[in-house]
Order: sequence, then structure tokens, then C-alpha cells
Amino acid sequence: MDWQGQKLAEQLMQIILVAFAVVAFFTGYVLGSFQMMLLIYAGGVVLTTLITVPNWPFFNRHPLKWLDPSVAEKHPKPQAAAATTSKKKGSKK
Repeated sequence: MDWQGQKLAEQLMQIILVAFAVVAFFTGYVLGSFQMMLLIYAGGVVLTTLITVPNWPFFNRHPLKWLDPSVAEKHPKPQAAAATTSKKKGSKK
């Protein structure tokens, strides 16, 4: 799942859960049944899980492009020692 797919999954989760919560509340209120309200909301949670948890293809529309290993080797990696020396210089008083 790519980054935009994760964002889409989270938005779908929030929208579906809120929609089922509203429908469940009004149905439970009209019917006077707390059990019916919980069953409708539980069905919404199961449906939301089935939609958002698996890695469906529509969550992978924008895959990341990785560098080839040969190209990555040409560019130097940042050194950890350079980062620690700059912290030491700034902390002196």
C-alpha cells in the first residue's frame, strides 16, 4: 500500500464508521432496540475492516519509484560522525 493509499484507507474508514454510527443510532432509536443498534454498527465495523485492511489494488495506484542499486551506490551516504560533531559544537557553552 502506498502513502496515498494509506490516506484513502483512513478516510474511507472514518466515513464508513461515522455513516454506520449515524444509521445505527437512528435505527436503534426508532425501533427502540439497543441490540439492533449494536448489530448494525458491528456490521459496519466488519464491512469497514474488509474494505480498508486488505491491500486492495486501488490502494496501490501511486507506487514509490526506488533507485536502482547501481545508481544508489554512486551517491555518497550521509555520515553519522558529521551529525554528532555538529551537535557537540552547538552544545558547548
